Order: sequence, then structure tokens, then C-alpha cells
Amino acid sequence: MNSFLIALQFLTIIPVTHSFIASDKQLGFSSFFYPLIGLIIGGFLLMSAWALELSNLSIPIQAVIVLIVWVLLTGGLHLDGLADCADAWVGGLGSQQRSLEIMKDPAAGPIAVIILILLLLLKWLTINLILENQRSEILLLAPMLGRVAILLLMILTPYVRVEGLGSKIVNHLPVETIKVLSIFCILCGVYFLGSLPVGFMGGMLLMIGYHSKKRLGGVTGDVYGASVELIETVILLGCFI
Repeated sequence: MNSFLIALQFLTIIPVTHSFIASDKQLGFSSFFYPLIGLIIGGFLLMSAWALELSNLSIPIQAVIVLIVWVLLTGGLHLDGLADCADAWVGGLGSQQRSLEIMKDPAAGPIAVIILILLLLLKWLTINLILENQRSEILLLAPMLGRVAILLLMILTPYVRVEGLGSKIVNHLPVETIKVLSIFCILCGVYFLGSLPVGFMGGMLLMIGYHSKKRLGGVTGDVYGASVELIETVILLGCFI
């Protein structure tokens, strides 16, 4: 239960009233619940979409509200990671150390703002299509697959920071269990969404892993956050191509 609450507290703004001191093992095992947290987020999006169907609001406005719910549920955590990565890739000038330093800077530069606007615009447009075509299952599964992306990066790509929460999670990861869970979630994605969106997910994940290794020597928490946003977006796009 504690591991689930750690994941819930880490990936959402849903309040956790239960107080406890987490062990390193519990931190590592909390990753097992990431896809479930994605499904919980997707459940909220699904309920929001169903509730908005009863309103007289136009579909574009309904899509805006669903997107706002999506962002608020995560507290903008993954968007912040994407912004930091965007700034680092432009401002790091190919330097690993400089890129890592920029990722720690809380300020967002112009390129980060541009990337966030473009990504949110793409999400809004695809949510429009989801509502118009009544493809609500996409809202449920895209957040789940976005969190599976974190698990795959944890397994396949080294974590570059030696201290902090992310390091403790990766160092105590239940690798074999995570592999089975990831395969199951991916198969669910193929069954319910089709092979193209999941193929897009795989392609984007390979790009993220490759460029992270090349620039940083591995991944960071910001890269995990950016991967969630990018994977969710390509899955949404893949469902309508």
C-alpha cells in the first residue's frame, strides 16, 4: 500500500493523508504502480469527457476543459520536465555538464515556452477528435502508456544523477516484474488502440533514449517527465493518422 501511495503522491496532485517513512525498497517498488496511476488519471479524463457530453458546450471548449483537467491532475510535473529538457538541448551546446546544469534551473526560456505551447496545442486538437469520434478509450490508455514509458527508460537507459529520489527508485527497481508489466500494458495498448499508436510510442522512446545517452550519458527525472508528455502526444496523434 505504501508503494502505491508513493506513486500516487509522486505522479499526481491527489492528496495522500497517510503519513509514513518510505524505505528504499518501497520507493523502488512504487514504480510498479506507475501504469495504474496512469489509468487513474485516464479515469478522471474519461469521467470529465462523459460529464461534458451532458453540457451545451461546444466540442472545442469541452476539449479545453479535458486538457486542463489533464494538466491539473499531474500538477504540470511532466510539462516541467519537458520544458527543462527543451532548454537544456538548446542551451547546453552539446555539453553534458552544461545540459545537466540547465535542467536544474527552475526558469523557463523561450524555447521551452514554445515547445509547451505546441505540445498542448497538439493535445487539444487530438482531444477534439477523440470527443468528436467518441473514442474515449484513448483518454483512458494514453496516460497509462505514458507512464509505461518511464518504466522502459528505467530498464533500458542508465540514470545519470547519483543522488536523489530518482536514483533510489532506479537502484531498487523490481526489474523482472516491471518487464512483465510493461509487456502486458503494451499488448493492451495494441489491442485497444491499434499497432500504429504503439509503434509511434516505440519510435519516440528509442529517440528519447538515444539522444539522452548521446547528450547526457543517460536519463534524468526531467527526461522521464518529458517522455510522458511526448509519448502521450504521439499516441494521441497515432490514433488519428
